[in-house]
Amino acid sequence: MGMVFVILGIGLLLIVLFLLHFYRDPKRKIPSGENLVSPADGKIIRIIKTDSKKIKIRKGLMGKVYALTKDVAKECYVISIFMSPLNVHINRAPVAGKIISTKHEKGKFFAAYDLKKSLMNEKNEILMENKQIGKIKMLQIAGFLARRIICSVKKNEKVNKGSKIGKIVLGSQLTIIIPSKNINLKIKQGQKVYAGKSMIADILK
Repeated sequence: MGMVFVILGIGLLLIVLFLLHFYRDPKRKIPSGENLVSPADGKIIRIIKTDSKKIKIRKGLMGKVYALTKDVAKECYVISIFMSPLNVHINRAPVAGKIISTKHEKGKFFAAYDLKKSLMNEKNEILMENKQIGKIKMLQIAGFLARRIICSVKKNEKVNKGSKIGKIVLGSQLTIIIPSKNINLKIKQGQKVYAGKSMIADILK
């Protein structure tokens, strides 16, 4: 009987330690200058550059990408970041600006690292505008484990670069869509990034 209590105690301790680790919210030093920072901790699983002259497909992955980018700019970078359950799950604004809209959309719960299927998942869309580069869209996408998306910003709210905009509970994905004009990307596929800390692009004057 005593051994059972020991095992239960160890199990409870491990659960508490995991939750403390998962819900951690470390301070981040936000880089100064004309740049965009990562909106999430994790690994970059895909970088797509759209071209309005080339994208004519309405089906499959590129059709979905086109549908998501058309209200941002004619040519965009679509950057997807996969967050494992071990990553910090606080999402941050990539640049200063004003929130234009937020929209929650119900969907599936496919694995978050599968880009094509994940675009059919439950998600929260945040559209914001920056004076220098224009509109930016962030998609908080639920994954196989994630069942809760938290958006902590609202329409017309002004945000600073690196400020908290929400979080996704457990493994998930965040996709950011930015205009490719006047942008110099600083990242590559497979790279690890940290929300509010890692620079993903320079803003060209």
